[in-house]
Amino acid sequence: MKKSNRKNLGIVLVLAASIGLLYALESFFPFRIDLTEEKRYSLHPATAQLLSELQEPLEVEILLTGTLPGGMRRLQKSIEETLRTFDAYSPHKISYYYLDPLALDPEEQQEYIYTLAGYGINPTDLFVSQSGGQTSRRIFPGVVVRNDEFEIGTLLLKGEKGMSPEQILNLSVENLEFELSNAIKRLVLQQKPAVGIIISHGEMDEDDGFGMVEALVEDYEVYKVPMEQAKTVEDLVGFEALIVAGPKEEYTDRERYLLDQYLMNGGNLLFFIDQMAVDLKAADGEGTVSMPFDTGLNEVLFRYGIRINRDLIQDLNFGYHPVVAGDFGNQSQIVPLPWPFYVTAGRMADHPITKGLDQLQFRFVSTLDTVKADGITKTPLVFTSDYTRKLDAPVRIAFSDMSKEPDIKQFQLNNLPLIYLLEGEFTSFYKNRFIPDGFEKASFLESGQGRLLVAGDGDLVKSKKDVSTGDPLPLGDDPFVEGLLANRIFIQNAVNYLLEPQGLIAARTKQYKIRPLDSVKIKESKTHYYLLNLGFPIGLIMIIGLVKVYWRQRKYGN
Repeated sequence: MKKSNRKNLGIVLVLAASIGLLYALESFFPFRIDLTEEKRYSLHPATAQLLSELQEPLEVEILLTGTLPGGMRRLQKSIEETLRTFDAYSPHKISYYYLDPLALDPEEQQEYIYTLAGYGINPTDLFVSQSGGQTSRRIFPGVVVRNDEFEIGTLLLKGEKGMSPEQILNLSVENLEFELSNAIKRLVLQQKPAVGIIISHGEMDEDDGFGMVEALVEDYEVYKVPMEQAKTVEDLVGFEALIVAGPKEEYTDRERYLLDQYLMNGGNLLFFIDQMAVDLKAADGEGTVSMPFDTGLNEVLFRYGIRINRDLIQDLNFGYHPVVAGDFGNQSQIVPLPWPFYVTAGRMADHPITKGLDQLQFRFVSTLDTVKADGITKTPLVFTSDYTRKLDAPVRIAFSDMSKEPDIKQFQLNNLPLIYLLEGEFTSFYKNRFIPDGFEKASFLESGQGRLLVAGDGDLVKSKKDVSTGDPLPLGDDPFVEGLLANRIFIQNAVNYLLEPQGLIAARTKQYKIRPLDSVKIKESKTHYYLLNLGFPIGLIMIIGLVKVYWRQRKYGN
């Protein structure tokens, strides 16, 4: 064997041995290097920890199948990439496969589509340009995750109203890690945190609170908490969060103290409070007057850094209220009419709670103001539209006003905050005050870390009812609004964030840049790029070949 051949063989063997050694090392010490600018193949620490603690293999059924246009193919590919990344972080196999629900047998297909609807995965009609025309195709943009015992589904195509299809797709890709990891968490969660809903102050009845309980029961143990039965702060600190939704009666000083000290002990509070009393039963004819009423909570909130004002908001981005327009035969004819007091808000902050949410609907909502409170970070989450006005108390409420065209000149305000998140070191309302009788001064905390969410509307988390049956509907389901509102997802995200701000919910802050090609530049420089990408490599190879031929002729010509 020639010396040069032995040398080449030695190089090949060294390379093969190096590759084998690296492969062996990687199997014992696995590692991944993410070279992308947005770190799209890296996971949030909370997601990585969840996957590392999996006790069994998982199977993911991808429902987005078939021949898809470019944008949907990108989402489909991103689902695969995310699941492969999940598999790399998990000690147990996470496999996936595709299933088209419309390819099943008719009887099985109908039953499975009902099952998917229960998971919130509803079909979307996709319009594709083909052969000079448009064809429609129904897709299911979601996945079903299952283990040996259970399964759970989640919708992956989500976005805010008014977004372009490209923005919705990009937002859906950004949220894939959160949506998929949250589905896995729901599937494998063994012990649910406890969330309490305060009652006994004229809050919502059982039907009104159905949607809120239904939204939270998937992830939490939900309990009703009668405040008159709570004797000490220890009776409350076992709850990860407490919700005060639509009280109509005043809180006693003892009850305010318990809530205050719950917050000082690191608790999480959600306040959905009506500052104005509205009696819709008296809104016929000349109407009625909405007046403020006191729950005793506003001065406590003021100490924490926020105030719910004694006013009501009207917005030209409104919802509809059903009104009896007359009788036809023996049946009343119900007609939905526009109602500016029903504010439909679609402008969201770029925050884990609200990023990518569709519209929320408020009914008789009051404005919020922040006041000085040291150590508190105040974040507005949801805003009104560009055409808003506020009406100071007393406010006339009359169905007859529905027949009048709103005067746009009166709607001069814009982007009023409707929900605030407060985080930080809170100072107790009872600092430098007498604490109520029956509580020990030694256990009193003057300050403490906590989180607080405030909205000036109790109806935000109140269920509407089916017109025909009178049954309560899930949050966000409005019989007079096309599509679902985001009230249900909002309360889920809010509680999720308050409990674990650096948990899985933080993965919703991930952002991917859209890098579209410059179509004008492509058109102007098309020939240049053709030559650069096709002509230059071919020309370079030909030049190298000619040089080599010339060199061989010079070397061996004699």
